[in-house]
Amino acid sequence: MRRKISAGLLTSVITFLSFVDTNILIPVIALYASSLGAGTGIIGLVVGMYSLTNFLSNIAGGRFVDRFGYKRPLLGGLAGDAIAMLLYSFCYTPLHLALVRAFHGLSGGLAGPATMSATGQIASREGKGKAMSYYGIAIACATLVGHGSGGAIATRLGYHYVFYAGAALMIFGVIAAFFLPSGKVAPESIPQHHSGSLKNILRLVTWGNLPVSYLAIFAQYFSFGGVVALLPLYVTSLGMDALHVGMVLIIFSVMFIIVQLAAGGISDRTGRLAPTAIALVILIAALVFLPLARSFISLGLAMALYGTGYGILFPAISAIITDSVSPMEYGRATGIFHALITIGVAIGAPVIGWIAMVAGLKTGLGLTFIILVPALGLTLFKLKTEKQRG
Repeated sequence: MRRKISAGLLTSVITFLSFVDTNILIPVIALYASSLGAGTGIIGLVVGMYSLTNFLSNIAGGRFVDRFGYKRPLLGGLAGDAIAMLLYSFCYTPLHLALVRAFHGLSGGLAGPATMSATGQIASREGKGKAMSYYGIAIACATLVGHGSGGAIATRLGYHYVFYAGAALMIFGVIAAFFLPSGKVAPESIPQHHSGSLKNILRLVTWGNLPVSYLAIFAQYFSFGGVVALLPLYVTSLGMDALHVGMVLIIFSVMFIIVQLAAGGISDRTGRLAPTAIALVILIAALVFLPLARSFISLGLAMALYGTGYGILFPAISAIITDSVSPMEYGRATGIFHALITIGVAIGAPVIGWIAMVAGLKTGLGLTFIILVPALGLTLFKLKTEKQRG
């Protein structure tokens, strides 16, 4: 038992390290691209290049996890991230930076499936919801620390020190990952028969309750992409500044962390679908309320509600993945999950941004909840079906 707890704690630390490198770059990467001479269009390409290759790598990385166990892909991904962070400091043109971003996306795509599979395999059958709450907390902490430190380091010491700090953290992650158990490896028959084919992907996304998990995570990150794109503009339109934007995002992140401490255990006791449905209702309510907020306090309350909904949602839909497939297919199932996170933000931000450009800022922000409605409908349908069978 003590060994399992130690492995779980180590996995949480490694998960934090696996995601902190991308988050530490978010406040500075566009500015760094501009300092290399990139125009607005090229900056968008540079920023988006990571998401493009990361999406593909998540799918492929999941297959590697099933084939070789989670440890080797994780070590390779963390080592690749360390190299990528160092390569950022050697960029002299926007093209160099775009190529490094592409490489970073490829190496970073191995981390999501590997860490999520490790969490699922190390957790007991009865406590996977709680384990996934700690997994989500580790990711949220990486977001908080990364966003908070990246800009501060760049302002005080310069861009290159951001890259050096990220590389050092990744090297520490590689060392820590050596102490993880190797994990289960799929029999030869699984990759031979199913491989990473479209047929196998379709089988996974339509199996049992997996559609609920996949649609919910895509919808949440589609909406979140829109919120991240429009919230700073909306806050400043109310006469506030970047400090207030950062504060309401911190409120969201803190609530996301706190709520997960209880939410994972609740989903272990009540099942996954009921908490998922409740979470989606809360998320929809928060996003409906957000464009109606006119003061910092009301914005903080809206984002606190949004963080609460996501804190309930994440451990439940993450545990659906590990409940629904055997450990031999954790890699592919979690790879699809993380790919949908990446593609959700990548699609949501520009789509919601375009709506705001055409229909207005408040309208665009007010429509971020729309895609969550089908996810709620599917969840309620599955919940009703489950009750009828029970």
